[in-house]
Amino acid sequence: MENIEEQLSSPFNFAEGEVLLVDKPSEWTSFDVVNKLKYTLIKSLGLPKRFKVGHAGTLDPLATGLLIVCTGKFTKRIDTFQAEDKEYTGSITIGATTPSYDLETEIDQTFDYAHITEEDILRTAKSFEGALEQYPPAHSAVQIDGERAYEKARRGEDVAMKSRTVFIQEFEIEKIELPNVYFRIRCSKGTYIRSVANDFGKNLGVGGHLSALRRTKSGEFHVDNAWNLTELVEKIKLHTTTALQ
Repeated sequence: MENIEEQLSSPFNFAEGEVLLVDKPSEWTSFDVVNKLKYTLIKSLGLPKRFKVGHAGTLDPLATGLLIVCTGKFTKRIDTFQAEDKEYTGSITIGATTPSYDLETEIDQTFDYAHITEEDILRTAKSFEGALEQYPPAHSAVQIDGERAYEKARRGEDVAMKSRTVFIQEFEIEKIELPNVYFRIRCSKGTYIRSVANDFGKNLGVGGHLSALRRTKSGEFHVDNAWNLTELVEKIKLHTTTALQ
């Protein structure tokens, strides 16, 4: 994969298709990023409204990091990219839970975690490695009866989520500064790190929620080679020589 300096000097070919690596900003949805890039392509390069742009794997609004965006003919590769294993870094805050399993919603319960030791944390993290059954958060984009689960959850409705089998290759604890536990996780597609955080706190007996998340890798793609979104938009605006075939 080219680094950013090489990409800056290389011409785009949107007619044939591009794979764009974007470092998603916090509080942007993955759909927001796709819409921003599609609008820029259409307006700046005169591409038709039917021009295809899509992403290969949703990131939660509060998460940052690698988002693979495909354009043109390369949108046919989205399923392939989406199926790749992922790597994340972030932090879990123990001793408190939230309905969304992250900071999108307010803390609803707190627990004493003074008795939790480093050994407890390392042992619990290790127990997650391998295949496991996981329930996605009710505040997620999973479709239930033709509607996103989070839409039902935000209305206060009970949401019955179905479990799914995921695989965690590695759950490494990088630093412990209680109540925060900093981690790196390598996992299969479809793994909800918010659910991992919630289950991690539950298994410790003190509750927990995801307090920070960054996707660093997807397959062979790395966030170190990703574009800052603002810089990518400006690059596209300057690229005026692309012609559709």
